[in-house]
Amino acid sequence: MGWRGRLGVVLCLAALWAGGLAAADEEGNQDESLESKTLSAEDQVKDHSTGTRVVAGQIFLESGKSDSQLEDEENFHSQEEEKENSLEELNSLEMSNLLNKDLEEAEIQSPVLTAIGGTADGEPCHFPFLFMEKEYAECTADGREDGRLWCATTYDYKKDQKWGFCETEEQSNKRRQMQEAEDVYQTGMKILNESSKKAQKKEAYQYLLKAADMNHTKAMEKVSYALLFGDYLKQNIQSSKELFEKLTEEGSPKGQMALGFLYASGLGVNSSQAKALVYYTFGALGGNLIAHMILGYRYWAGIGVLQSCESALTHYRLVANHVASDISLTGGTVVQRIRLADEVENPGMASGMLEEDLIQYYQFLAEKGDVQAQVGLGQLHLHGGRGVEQNHQRAFEYFNQAANAGNSHAMAFLGKMYSEGSDVVPQSNETALQYFKKAADMGNPVGQSGLGMAYLYGRGVPVNYELALKYFQKAAEQGWVDGQLQLGSMYYNGIGVKRDYKQALKYFNLASQGGHILAFYNLAQMHATGTGVMRSCHTAVELFKNVCERGRWSERLMTAYNSYKDGDSNSAVVQYLLLAEQGYEVAQSNAAFILDQKASIVGENETYPRALLHWNRAASQGYTVARIKLGDYHFYGFGTDVDYETAFIHYRLASEQQHSAQAMFNLGYMHEKGLGIKQDIHLAKRFYDMAAEASPDAQVPVFLALCKLGVIYSLQYVREINIREIFSHIDMDQLLGPEWDLYLMTIIALLLGTIIAYRQRQHQAIPRPAGLRPAVPQQEPPPEHQPPQ
Repeated sequence: MGWRGRLGVVLCLAALWAGGLAAADEEGNQDESLESKTLSAEDQVKDHSTGTRVVAGQIFLESGKSDSQLEDEENFHSQEEEKENSLEELNSLEMSNLLNKDLEEAEIQSPVLTAIGGTADGEPCHFPFLFMEKEYAECTADGREDGRLWCATTYDYKKDQKWGFCETEEQSNKRRQMQEAEDVYQTGMKILNESSKKAQKKEAYQYLLKAADMNHTKAMEKVSYALLFGDYLKQNIQSSKELFEKLTEEGSPKGQMALGFLYASGLGVNSSQAKALVYYTFGALGGNLIAHMILGYRYWAGIGVLQSCESALTHYRLVANHVASDISLTGGTVVQRIRLADEVENPGMASGMLEEDLIQYYQFLAEKGDVQAQVGLGQLHLHGGRGVEQNHQRAFEYFNQAANAGNSHAMAFLGKMYSEGSDVVPQSNETALQYFKKAADMGNPVGQSGLGMAYLYGRGVPVNYELALKYFQKAAEQGWVDGQLQLGSMYYNGIGVKRDYKQALKYFNLASQGGHILAFYNLAQMHATGTGVMRSCHTAVELFKNVCERGRWSERLMTAYNSYKDGDSNSAVVQYLLLAEQGYEVAQSNAAFILDQKASIVGENETYPRALLHWNRAASQGYTVARIKLGDYHFYGFGTDVDYETAFIHYRLASEQQHSAQAMFNLGYMHEKGLGIKQDIHLAKRFYDMAAEASPDAQVPVFLALCKLGVIYSLQYVREINIREIFSHIDMDQLLGPEWDLYLMTIIALLLGTIIAYRQRQHQAIPRPAGLRPAVPQQEPPPEHQPPQ
């Protein structure tokens, strides 16, 4: 009998013995089995649902039971513990022997590699084996020119000459092909990562294309996305779809997520939200963060699924954990959110991008020794953004120049760079500490915060929570977000101070107002768990969503914008559509804006309905222009039927929630014309006046609209009144006096005289017709005065 059989017998005997003892208990316990006394933690909670409460994972009895009941239960549980202990004592030695035997059997039954061909075909490989005075613990290709893996079936190959292949010839060819593909892929990735020139990146993708043709999974992922977005390869949706389908068959989460995106947006396939949801779910189960983010947004907004705040919280929290773990001391990259609609409608409005001429001007000032320009350019290159690529080398050079000139801000940022370390700046706590101290001594909040971090974590100095708290407080008092964040963390965790969630919440809120990602993350955790605040799933999801949108994938916002500026609308709209799926409001509005302009990648009949869909999603996230666009689409019938009532609802929402002057003006017009609402000239005037008050730009169109409204009102008033009836009620003798007719005749006579005099003066001023004057013969000028021909 095997050990499992013997163990089963022992357990059966123990169960029967325990059952016999349990039969002597009270009648109420007769039906209980041994298993009911050894429930899992989850089952215990379910079992104690009546008459108990669960607090912090522990079960507390309510006071409803009598003392005798409690004593009986305690006695019963003590008896059960004694039985279990005795059973353990009886069988501990036997169980240990059985388990040891099982381990031995498992070792024997583990799969053994068998030699194929050679001199020992069918014999098991022997590991380790000795070959050329070297021991091998696995198959090797050493000593063979064809690269096939082999093994020895005895320890000493030289002595016994017993060997065989570890793989068939087909397996060997496949392995060598994959190795070749890996080498090509690595070559392409090396060029791609080390180069910033477009031509070299295109060359890198040629290597990746070759590796993808050899079925290299990672190469196929890179190439498929490049074909989808038109990154360094010509955009080809159909080819990318085929690669995504192939990757999906191989179980690639990236391929599954991308195929879900194609079905969601209807690119290259017929749109199917059900299929999109399936592929997104598989991608998320495979660990794809973008798929998790998309599912989080879909559950939050109720797109294709039932709206569920808790499900959205689960997905967003998982992604936010990864994003927060990537945030360094120097901070993450800056997310540049540029709305194309705002740029077109307000050309003079700053988009946040720095013009090339302006950057060159700052560079000129920095070269001339302008410290502020050096610090500003250093920060731009450190974090990236506003049209400037992240470049730690340039940032270090600018900070170094400003620090040498005595600028405390530059010293502090140099300290941050040394504290974090990078390819350009080697990590050095000692150097960082020197710069932080210099900056802190000059009262710089960045330096004070950095010094606080050094004392908090013992970087270059012994850990000292009191000094850390002191420096964080100094930095927080000057409004520096890092100081506020760390101060909140100390109060939250009770490090160096008494734990105080209210103080933690205060400082996290202050840091979040400065835009610190980790402050949003900490606030989200507090609202998700109800720590220091009332639990709010909705608030937690919004905060986690904010954190998720600061991830590395946000860099594609700038890539899409640059593609649009370069005239490649198709590439831009696909990138914006993927970001829109992830819940970026700016991407939703930009995708709708490009579709509104009839993007060629989508069928002509589908542009307005798709644009309407994304305007709707952007409007639900609070974007005013999108809400007005929804009203316009329903007013004019773009992508939907003409529906004045729905248009009126959207305009009213934009007016009430965002105080939009455009929406107020449109509401005035609809009241004036009676479109979707009962005609009311008084309400029309009220909305026109509100629009003029809301925006100075609306004053001229409002003035013209009011003039038109005044004329319409006057005509309407005249139409409504009875002139004869009014004159019949007027007593001219009482109004103008008894001699009113003489006054009227005098006025009429004066008017007639004025008209006659004016007409006579006109007749005198009119010249005679040319035919009544004598003709004067025209003489030709002398030849010398004739104009040249």
